[in-house]
Amino acid sequence: MSTVGNRGALVRALLDGIDAGRESAPVTSCPYPRGDLRRSAWLRGYAQARPFTK
Repeated sequence: MSTVGNRGALVRALLDGIDAGRESAPVTSCPYPRGDLRRSAWLRGYAQARPFTK
């Protein structure tokens, strides 16, 4: 996969995470396996849309 393709996949995962956070989906609904960079992007998007509270 090219660099542009990788970047696109990360952006798509980030946006999917934002959508999941806005829908109040459980954080465990992340579709990417542990160790996948898309998982990190998804979680970052999720946290951006649904910040953790104390």
